[in-house]
Amino acid sequence: MESAHRLTPNPQPDGRSTESAATLAALTTPSEVDLRCYHQGGFERGRPGWLILLWWLLQAVIFPLTPHFLHAPRRLLLRLFGATLGKGVVIRPTARFTYPWKVQVGDYSWIGDDVVFYSLAPIRVGSHCVISQKTYLCTGSHDVRDPTFRLITGAIAIGNGAWVATDCFIAPGVTIGANAVIGARSTVLSSMPPQMVCWGTPCRPHHPREISPPDPALQA
Repeated sequence: MESAHRLTPNPQPDGRSTESAATLAALTTPSEVDLRCYHQGGFERGRPGWLILLWWLLQAVIFPLTPHFLHAPRRLLLRLFGATLGKGVVIRPTARFTYPWKVQVGDYSWIGDDVVFYSLAPIRVGSHCVISQKTYLCTGSHDVRDPTFRLITGAIAIGNGAWVATDCFIAPGVTIGANAVIGARSTVLSSMPPQMVCWGTPCRPHHPREISPPDPALQA
């Protein structure tokens, strides 16, 4: 028995290949990328390796054990590892932060279940923002022209009052304007303007966000 799977054509019982010409070409053309030479282009994680491993361990163990409604222990742990969090921040137990010392979240913002802060570069979320479940904030990419697959990073900023709806992808270098809305499952590859409702793949602004005046009865 062979110890490793090889990418070879799948034969029929009579020995003929079932693979198309495109498939054969894809699996036999030499790679122009050499991942053995991968480099991070001067990237700094910002903390020593042992502290990073400790954070990942504690997040994996403690976050899931805290009750869904009990946000204070999660906020405390993030702050202990360098995150800047405002007042009343809501963080669900399945949210994940790669490097919390590169994360800033403003007052009364909500971070939903299964949200990922892939914080190779700074991620700043304003006040009264909602980052809904399964959204991925990605600050890292790679240079597709570089045979060493060089790492590229870019900061992300989410303006005050913005709502990023469920299952969105936010690319490196993106700024989402204040009070904007990003529709569900959008792929945001460029910055979005303030006070606009935006959606799509790629995401585009569609119409202004109109917010009704506060109900006086609720402010009494």
